[in-house]
Amino acid sequence: MKVLLALGGNAMTAKDGSATPGAQIEAIAVAMDSVAALVAAGHEVVLTHGNGPQVGNILVKNELAAHVVPPVPLDWCGAQTQGTIGFIVLDALEAAFARHGMKRQVAVLVTRTLVDADDEAFTEPTKPIGRYLTHEQALQMMDHGQVWEDRGEKGWRRVVASPQPLEVLETAAIRTLVDAGYVVVAAGGGGIPVVREADGTLRGVEAVIDKDLTAARLAEALEVDALVIATDVDHAILDYGTDRARPIERVTVAQMEEYAAAGQFSSGSMGPKVEAVLEFARTGGRSIITSLHHIREAVDDGFGTVITADRPA
Repeated sequence: MKVLLALGGNAMTAKDGSATPGAQIEAIAVAMDSVAALVAAGHEVVLTHGNGPQVGNILVKNELAAHVVPPVPLDWCGAQTQGTIGFIVLDALEAAFARHGMKRQVAVLVTRTLVDADDEAFTEPTKPIGRYLTHEQALQMMDHGQVWEDRGEKGWRRVVASPQPLEVLETAAIRTLVDAGYVVVAAGGGGIPVVREADGTLRGVEAVIDKDLTAARLAEALEVDALVIATDVDHAILDYGTDRARPIERVTVAQMEEYAAAGQFSSGSMGPKVEAVLEFARTGGRSIITSLHHIREAVDDGFGTVITADRPA
C-alpha cells in the first residue's frame, strides 16, 4: 500500500513540549522507529511533518535580535526548518532501517506550496503564532511590518495569514523518487508558501499553511491508498471533555461531516485534521487519524478513526 504519513508536532518534541536540540533528536528517533516498521511491513511511505515548535524558536530569536538584524520572514523560517528537521529525520530513519535489518534510501526535499495571492486570508490574518509580548515589544516587531493583536491579560500576539494550499510544486520530483524506491520526506510544515506572479515567477510570502491540508493535497496528487495523520491520540473523540466522550472508529464521509458541522472538533486542534482527512476521503481514498505508535495497525488493521467515502472501512 502507498501511504502518505503526516507527523504532528508531538513527534518532533519531548513529551513535555521541550524543543531543545537533544529533545528533538530523541523524539524524532522514536518516531522513525514507527515509520521503519511501516516500511518493513511492505508499504511505500511518503512522510510529511509539522514544524510549529521549530518555527516558534526562530521567531523568538527574531524578537530578541530585531534591534541588531532584520527578522527572518516566515517563508525563510519554513525553509530552514524543513532543512533542519529533514536532516534529523534522514539520520534517524536510516538508523531505524538498520535496526530493522533493512537498507532503504531516504530523500528529503525542500518543498514549496503554491497559494493564491488573492486568498482572503491575506486580507485579514487570523492565525496566531509565536509567544505573547508586551505592547512595547510588539511595537518593535510591528515596525518590521508584522501584524500583532492585543490578547488581553496575556499580552500581544502576532497573527499571520493561513491561506489554502493549492499545489505542492515538487510533486513530480516526489513521484519520481518514490517510483525509484526512495522513502521521501517532503512538504514539511505544510510547505514553503509561495505565490505566482503575473509573469509566472514565484515568490515566498509571509504565511503559515496548515500541514494536514497540504498533506491531503499531496496525497491526492500522488494517488496514495491511504492518508494517515499521526497525532497524540488514538482516535478522534466525540463529545470531548464530557462524561459522554467516546472514540470515533469506522465512519463514512457523510457521518464525519455531520459531526464536524455539529461543532464536535476544535478549530485549534482536531478541526484542521478532520478537514484534511475529509478532503482526501472525498476523492475515494482511505483517511485515518491515530497516534504515532499505532500507524502500522492503522494501515494494516484499520485501527484509529478511519474515514471512507461511502461506507465504513
